[in-house]
Amino acid sequence: MRYIDNNGITNPEINLALEEFVLRNFPLDSDYLLFYINEPSIIIGRNQNTLEEINQKYINEKGIHVVRRISGGGAVYHDLGNLNFSFITNHDSTSISNFKKFTAPVIQVLNQMGIKAELKGRNDILVEDKKISGTAQFSTTKRMVSHGTLLFNTDLEEVAKALNVKMSKIVSKGHKSVRSRVANIVDYLDEPISIDAFKKKLLEGLNHGRAPFTHYLISKKEWDGVNELRDRKYGTWEWNYGQSPDFNIQRVKRFPIGEIDLRLEVEKGIIKHIRIYGDFFGFLPVSDIEESLKNRKYTLDSVTKQLSNFNMKDYFGDLSTEEFIELVYGDDE
Repeated sequence: MRYIDNNGITNPEINLALEEFVLRNFPLDSDYLLFYINEPSIIIGRNQNTLEEINQKYINEKGIHVVRRISGGGAVYHDLGNLNFSFITNHDSTSISNFKKFTAPVIQVLNQMGIKAELKGRNDILVEDKKISGTAQFSTTKRMVSHGTLLFNTDLEEVAKALNVKMSKIVSKGHKSVRSRVANIVDYLDEPISIDAFKKKLLEGLNHGRAPFTHYLISKKEWDGVNELRDRKYGTWEWNYGQSPDFNIQRVKRFPIGEIDLRLEVEKGIIKHIRIYGDFFGFLPVSDIEESLKNRKYTLDSVTKQLSNFNMKDYFGDLSTEEFIELVYGDDE
């Protein structure tokens, strides 16, 4: 087993790119262990609809990263109090979905630290029925990654706010997250330690009873490959939002001018169909607005840019452009 040093990088786009780069490009003659800590971010599961998982308005206000990973499972919140571990190993059919195999060494170390952790359900580590870790897997024909989070000293209030979805009536083919009661590992320690000290203890514990880990320093050429993958994939809207499964949205609101009932069909993050219904009065056809939004990205910036060209009073009566934008792409109060 080789331990990879990620140079203390906390950018989730780079760390997820590093993980995939190791998976697809490193030699098959060794297994690898990677630890990384991310600055505030939501990591979306491979088969999820991003908008169905996040509080977009809050995320925009706080500058929280949103990044999709290559493995399945649900959305998770990361911050500087969250330690992530990743085992990159050769493909083995007996290891697929065998979360016990990869969590057992971690649980053993936690137990040695006096934390009564156990694997429950398919892939969660719990202490006193509260989740402190979730795990996931991804496999190619040759290699596989088994990775997980460890809630060490995460701001749990931020978890709730960032994952508190406000967008209403989303009908999606994506895999919806199931929220669990969560807790921090630090709350179960007899004496508080830093996350760096915790990482050191975990590494020492995982190393115990094995052939000594070797330290792997990533070369400049390899970092160039990681950054290229980040620029091409993990840092793009197309991957983080546009790869969402197709979904439909219905937004209905009653204004003084009447009710507006908005229906959208979104494919790969692009508005493919939109219809506007209601009992409002206007002298120009709302089909003008519908056509303007078709084949545009379903993002706040894109919607705002398109709708700023219209005087909504011509279509709905005494309704502001801002009010209509909020209906198309806003948060429910």
